[in-house]
Amino acid sequence: MKKETKRRIKRIGTILFVLYILVLIYFLFFSEGFGRGQGAERVYRYNLTPLKEIRRFWVYREQLGFVAVFTNLVGNVVGFVPFGLILPVINRNTRNLFFIGFAGFALSLCVECIQLVGKVGSFDVDDMILNTAGAVLGYLIFAVFHGIYKIKFEHKRRKRR
Repeated sequence: MKKETKRRIKRIGTILFVLYILVLIYFLFFSEGFGRGQGAERVYRYNLTPLKEIRRFWVYREQLGFVAVFTNLVGNVVGFVPFGLILPVINRNTRNLFFIGFAGFALSLCVECIQLVGKVGSFDVDDMILNTAGAVLGYLIFAVFHGIYKIKFEHKRRKRR
């Protein structure tokens, strides 16, 4: 791939990553539709027991409804997939499953702490588990497509020789 094409991909990736972070900030801290309390309703809420809320959402899925369960369980995973997918595109040094998993966990921990302190949601270890899984899933998607690209690119390069 030409250097200019790589630079263009990196620029577009950076723009997409910044937009992703801004959208993530909006949905996690400002969106009224995701269980944010208003005014006096704001209290400290937290769950420190791993898998407690995931289990609760699954056990009471019929009472809670599809939308609530999907938003909580799948939304927490899908919300962090772009993190693991785009970051390795814009920075070669992040092309490591462990790094992406750790960085996804660290970002999720920051988000959860801000939600707790700001009383704009709850600190939930289950969210951190799901968010980290989303970042790792994003990286795995990147790795598969990058691997396919490398195989095709190497095959074309060998053909030219």
